[in-house]
Amino acid sequence: MLDFFRRLTERRDEDGASAVEYGLLVAGIAALIVIIVFALGGVIKNSFDDTCKNIKGGGSGAAASC
Repeated sequence: MLDFFRRLTERRDEDGASAVEYGLLVAGIAALIVIIVFALGGVIKNSFDDTCKNIKGGGSGAAASC
């Protein structure tokens, strides 16, 4: 009986477990990126809008077509 349990513990295949762990890690990183984009998206958009308005006011040519 002890030999049976020893064979069971030696034959563990943990490739599936590590794949699941990597999947969870990737999902966590993706969720963090989405949260950061939604949190900072408005600030970044306002910054680009202000820059575009400044370029329109003092610039000419292609830069003024924002």
